[in-house]
Amino acid sequence: MKNKTTYHFIDINGVNIFYREAGAKNAPTLVLLHGYPASSHMFRNLINELSDKYHLIAPDYPGYGRSEQPPIADFAYTFDNFANIIEALLEKLNISKYSLYLMDYGAPVGWRVAAKHPENIETLIVQNGCAYEEGLETFWDPFKAYWKDHNDKEAEKTLSTFHSPDGLKWQYTHGVPDPLVVSPDNWEIDLRHLERPENGQIQLDLFYDYGTNPPKYPEWQQYFRTYNPEMLIVYGKNDYIFPVSGAEAYKKDIKNLEYHLFDAGHFALESHGDEIAAVIKDFLDRKVTAKRSKPVSSAAN
Repeated sequence: MKNKTTYHFIDINGVNIFYREAGAKNAPTLVLLHGYPASSHMFRNLINELSDKYHLIAPDYPGYGRSEQPPIADFAYTFDNFANIIEALLEKLNISKYSLYLMDYGAPVGWRVAAKHPENIETLIVQNGCAYEEGLETFWDPFKAYWKDHNDKEAEKTLSTFHSPDGLKWQYTHGVPDPLVVSPDNWEIDLRHLERPENGQIQLDLFYDYGTNPPKYPEWQQYFRTYNPEMLIVYGKNDYIFPVSGAEAYKKDIKNLEYHLFDAGHFALESHGDEIAAVIKDFLDRKVTAKRSKPVSSAAN
């Protein structure tokens, strides 16, 4: 039986953080980390599909969705700081074992958490999120120019178009065989936080800070080799932002890998949510639920 989603606010490191929750709290936990320019709203349907057997937690980062947007002068909008928020949230909710769903920005946030707390990770689910240079193709050229020169106005102008209404719609519909299946509510809801005062600069600050992620790729790849986490890849194969080359790269280091491509774009859950949910449920049932239900063997006399 599916459980209703509940909606919460909680103070984390002095910031009022919004999160969605569903499922029995004693069930295995899946933490859903959203991407740019979205929020936990992107997981609304997946939460519903998995809540009969799993405990779902989906937070909004500061400045996104319904979470508080502290002034730039008072809060560092960086991936390090977002990871600190997620760590503190899980600690406050007394969640010490969990799977992570990593999408877009959720990948560098989640890799920081996983590499720091490998003992907490049960499985990893990657959907259009990067940990390899191979995944940073043509789309990333203006970002790379911005990382080299924070005052590059031409790069800044290009990057600013991504969170315009047309830029948002493009991110949701590009690469989708039938764009009519993608609800326009998505980019309208995103605009709610993107149009807040200072939010445009927050997005540019995060675009710049994304440059701190590629130097960490070797560290995260070493985490993959050292801990051999169980990983499921569910990728929209038509994504121009994080192309399939980035998904293929995980095969270099992940031994325990299950790999699925869908005829979808960046926000694959919008067009292929049912199919992805079924794959995730099967994966978690085998890798988490089945392991937890195995009886502990008694020591030999």
